[in-house]
Amino acid sequence: LVEAGVLQEERIIALLQGGEYPSRNPQQNLADLKAQIAANEKGVQELQRMVQQFGLPVVQAYMQHVQDNAEESVRRAITRLAARLSDGRFTLPLDNGAQITVTVRIDAAQRSAVIDFTGTSAQQANNFNAPTAVCMAAVLYVFRSLVDDDIPLNAGCLKPLEVIIPPGCMLNPNPPASVVAGNVETSSCITNALLGALGVSAASQCTMNNFTFGDERYQYYETISGGSGAGGEFDDAGALVGGFAGTSVVQTHMTNSRLTDPEVLEFRFPVLLESFAIRKGSGGAGRWAGGDGGVRRVRFLAPMTASILSNGRVHGAFGMAGGEAGAPGVNRVVRAGGRVEPLQHIAQVSMEPGDVFEIQTPGGGGFGAA
Repeated sequence: LVEAGVLQEERIIALLQGGEYPSRNPQQNLADLKAQIAANEKGVQELQRMVQQFGLPVVQAYMQHVQDNAEESVRRAITRLAARLSDGRFTLPLDNGAQITVTVRIDAAQRSAVIDFTGTSAQQANNFNAPTAVCMAAVLYVFRSLVDDDIPLNAGCLKPLEVIIPPGCMLNPNPPASVVAGNVETSSCITNALLGALGVSAASQCTMNNFTFGDERYQYYETISGGSGAGGEFDDAGALVGGFAGTSVVQTHMTNSRLTDPEVLEFRFPVLLESFAIRKGSGGAGRWAGGDGGVRRVRFLAPMTASILSNGRVHGAFGMAGGEAGAPGVNRVVRAGGRVEPLQHIAQVSMEPGDVFEIQTPGGGGFGAA
């Protein structure tokens, strides 16, 4: 990307415009790359400034302190976990027929855990494969979420953990596997499968509801919030002492993006945000109910192509400890004349003026028998 301090714009544009499916807006892609390079460069500058102010030995020492503290925090969380769990196993089915299986084995004496994804489906012909880095990030996230202390997310959290990801499975695929859904969809499924194996929480929506539309002039992408799962609260002896209900229409786990303001969306694109509402009753029932999903309706004012990349349309977010599953999501198009076209969890469709693309996002699972 950068050679001798010079951005290789012409070569990048040539790559983006080449191939069987060239970029529709290479200048937009280039702007994204410039932003990422600038962010990394800013990080370099700030690290160098810290070293100049405090000295390299001090900076390295505190970086080690941060990781050591994170390691100890996760080991304490594993000790609490060991009070009610020695082995946990969970299999989460995906809409495309694949499955993610994970077994968590706790070693109370060593205050460590083995996370084993043996049993997960083999590498897929579709794009739901996930690089191992995505799987490791999900493991890191889940075990960090077990820590009550206010610590920064860092690699020290992984030191008490041994992660087994069999080669050739969909979480450790061989090139040239397609992986575009791995970071957005499969990551959410890995996280919920881990929470299921640990027995701490019902599932949140196992999807980001990736919605895109555009033509030669316009390109737009958003992820859409849904219901989060309810969960239990446990004391140091492993006893259930309380719980929490899920939250309605929130970004969950990996889905940390913000939606474009309606006014900005409608000003910049030939669409009308007809409604965005809570999908009442879509959360799973339970002593602590799952959060409701949402209903988002976008009316098109010009011909465009729209696509949805999602999961959780066949299998709802699982409940736990007697709680019920949340309602699966729904994708559909309501044509200007009133005809309704149901869509699969992955779909691409031509939109005409007056057509509405409707996305009903999944509800979260409930926790505990009602």
